[in-house]
Amino acid sequence: MVPMMSQEQLAVLPLWYAVFLLSLTCHEAAHAWTAHRGGDATAYLGGQVTLNPLPHVRREPFGTVLVPLLTYVAAGWMMGWASAPYDPRWSERHPRRAALMAAAGPAANLLLAALAFAALRGGIVGGLWAPAGESFAIDRHVVPLEGAGATEGLGRFCSLLLFLNCLLALFNLVPLPPLDGAAVASGLFPPARRGLDALRATGVGGLLGLLVAMYAVRWLFGPVYGGVLRLLFWGS
Repeated sequence: MVPMMSQEQLAVLPLWYAVFLLSLTCHEAAHAWTAHRGGDATAYLGGQVTLNPLPHVRREPFGTVLVPLLTYVAAGWMMGWASAPYDPRWSERHPRRAALMAAAGPAANLLLAALAFAALRGGIVGGLWAPAGESFAIDRHVVPLEGAGATEGLGRFCSLLLFLNCLLALFNLVPLPPLDGAAVASGLFPPARRGLDALRATGVGGLLGLLVAMYAVRWLFGPVYGGVLRLLFWGS
């Protein structure tokens, strides 16, 4: 049975999807741009070096449209994927450049999280927003001190941007295939590369990596994000 969404969840769905699509687009565009700068034009020629989400959606419609909507209906928040193509021969010849390409995606998420944090902190210090109580819901960490409307919408947008990009950065940096952290480890540490290649060769290495990463992030994200929120609301 498909769970019923509340009116509030339905109202926030477009905002959630806008944040999700922005986060994935920046992540994949950063991969593509860094690869192009490092000598691999595959993603550039495929139109992926862009902040326009449409080329990324066309490449992965299942992961950028259907799965995010299904996870939102089922769990109240969005998850999915996109991808930027690259030449595996280039990554073999230039493992350090490939590591930088892999790291660029999570770095873009960290940059978005930092921008959201700065906007929220500025609003809190400036008296625009206040913490939304002791427990912080996923989609609303601040409330407007006066009025609502655009002010509340901006607070929700920044809160979601902070939450989702902290989660994406942490998840993608887990050093197991098929996540970006595995490519970073492979490029920077040759002994790790041999072990990770062996794991990929098992045929179930990608699935195993995803399962372990989800379990690890489940335990790590709470303390990490709690620290971010304490810093955000410090002195308020």
